[in-house]
Amino acid sequence: MFAYLRGTLAEKELGAVVVECGGVGFRLATTMNTIKKLPEAGAEVKLHTHFSVREDAMELFGFYSPDELSCFRMLISVSGVGPKAALSILSENSYEQLALAIVTGDTKALTRAPGIGPKIANRIVLELKDKIKNEQFMPSSANAAPGEVVMGEVSQIEAVNALMVLGYSQSEASRAVQAVYAEGEPVERTIKQALKFLMR
Repeated sequence: MFAYLRGTLAEKELGAVVVECGGVGFRLATTMNTIKKLPEAGAEVKLHTHFSVREDAMELFGFYSPDELSCFRMLISVSGVGPKAALSILSENSYEQLALAIVTGDTKALTRAPGIGPKIANRIVLELKDKIKNEQFMPSSANAAPGEVVMGEVSQIEAVNALMVLGYSQSEASRAVQAVYAEGEPVERTIKQALKFLMR
C-alpha cells in the first residue's frame, strides 16, 4: 500500500518515529539502527515502509534503507517471528551483519537481540539461509579505490572463509569479522584486522 513516506521528521521515540506528511503525522515503528541514522526533528526524511494489517490493529513500519526493509520482510516470513522480534534483531544487527550471521549459521549473533532464543535463531538460519544467498546486501562502493573489493554480504563471507582456512572455527571467524567490519574497507584489510582481533 505504501512504498515509502517522505516528509518532516516530527518526533523520535524509543523504537518509533513520527513523520508529518501533508499535515498528517504518521507513526512508524522502526529499528534503533534507523533512528541513529536519522537527522534531528524538523528535517526532511524518507523512510521505506511496510504496512501490516491484523484483525486487531494496523501498523506502519519504516526503514532507512530498502535493504533493511527487505531483511525485515524476510524475518517476519519465518514461522514464529513477528514484527516485534524482527525489529529487535535489526536493532541489534545491521542488515549486513544479519545476512552474514544467517549465511554462516552464527545463531549467537541473533540471540543477542532481546526476546530471541536459540530455537527461534536456529529456525531463522534454517529458513532464510538460501534466501539470503540470493540477495545482495552490498554497501556503496563509491568511495572504494580502483581494484579494491568492497565489503558487503558476499565479501564478508569471503573473509570468514579465509579465517576458517587458517584454522579458526566458524563462530570465531564470524565474530571477528563482525567486530572489525567497516563499510568501504577492502576484504584484505578486513581479514588482517580480524586476525589481529583474534590474536589479542
